[in-house]
Amino acid sequence: MSTLRETAPHKHVPILVNEILTLAQDIPQGVSSYFDGTFGRGGHLKAVLEQFPQARALATDKDSAAVEFAEKNFSEEIENKRLQILHADYSQILEIINSEKTFLKSFDMILLDLGISSPQVDEAERGFSFIKDGPLDMRMNQKQLVKAADIINGWTEDELRNLFFYLGEVKASGRVVRAIVSDRREKPFSTTRELASLIERVEGWKKKGMHPATQYFMALRIQVNGELDHLPGALKDCMSLLNDGGRLFVISFHSLEDRIVKKQFLENEILGFTVNKRIIVPSENEQATNSRSRSAKLRVFQRSFEKRAPAGKKDKYAHKKGQ
Repeated sequence: MSTLRETAPHKHVPILVNEILTLAQDIPQGVSSYFDGTFGRGGHLKAVLEQFPQARALATDKDSAAVEFAEKNFSEEIENKRLQILHADYSQILEIINSEKTFLKSFDMILLDLGISSPQVDEAERGFSFIKDGPLDMRMNQKQLVKAADIINGWTEDELRNLFFYLGEVKASGRVVRAIVSDRREKPFSTTRELASLIERVEGWKKKGMHPATQYFMALRIQVNGELDHLPGALKDCMSLLNDGGRLFVISFHSLEDRIVKKQFLENEILGFTVNKRIIVPSENEQATNSRSRSAKLRVFQRSFEKRAPAGKKDKYAHKKGQ
């Protein structure tokens, strides 16, 4: 899953929150309407509502556990109609808006955190972890049918090679794939540790600080959840729902996602402009205190009829590695 190292159980910590809040303060009209498309455990949403007391929010998450968490821990905001939480994917935002199920129809601020939340990683039964043993699942939406085990046990050798090459960016997965196909004849894979142990044995530890199963598990997770399938269209929809001067914040965790975000921002410059010319990454202090932030990248798009960046603005938070 991305290039994040798995460690002891984490409390979920929102990533790049200070940079996001600072850039949100530059929204000309302020923030009175906010869409959080990836609620998770509400870290970013909580910070935004505290920073902008006048703001009302719509939030979605395709993980039913996240929605249950919101209903329990944000009950006051929901009761006061300051927050509406829906069990849905952010790619459904236009459908949601058009269905008249929500009290907000356009937004001053939109945030998409494309990463996986710490509770999902830390709960072994969700099947995302290559450290903890659990079912080979990886579904963010537990209602969908296809699990990671279905792919590992059912796809052909060529299909698995292509999966790991294109979605995991594994250049040479041949030995691992052949071992998977051979071992599953004797016994189908059913747990995360069964698969991770095979990769450890065959692939070995090549990069310091990165488990050899990292990119393989990332590819499986992306495929199971169709994470890239609807991203281009969802980004365009989100940009279209911004009020003039509103900003879309997108946090990605690997190059496949970031390339899509960058491309969509450039292709939709008729609507506005990219605020930060260089990607924004977490500060060294944040990376040191939250290892899961290390591969995070933030890009920000502002809708503007002027179609240009404000004069004199600098990329204050475009930290470079090593600085």
